[in-house]
Amino acid sequence: MKTLQFKTNINCGGCIKAVTPTLNQEAGAGNWQVDTTSPDKILTVTSDQLTAEQVVQAVEKAGFNIAAA
Repeated sequence: MKTLQFKTNINCGGCIKAVTPTLNQEAGAGNWQVDTTSPDKILTVTSDQLTAEQVVQAVEKAGFNIAAA
């Protein structure tokens, strides 16, 4: 398993709810989390198959900003 981390603007429960279907589809439920207490709102994804590019595309598709951490 590899761990990917990104800075995002996913900063509240409503944002997490909005991005959950997309990230669950791409990474699988339980394979990602957002630290909304961090100033950078760090998204951590654990996956053997996903690339950083795929995660970026999924989060942007859900309407959020994302950049490499």
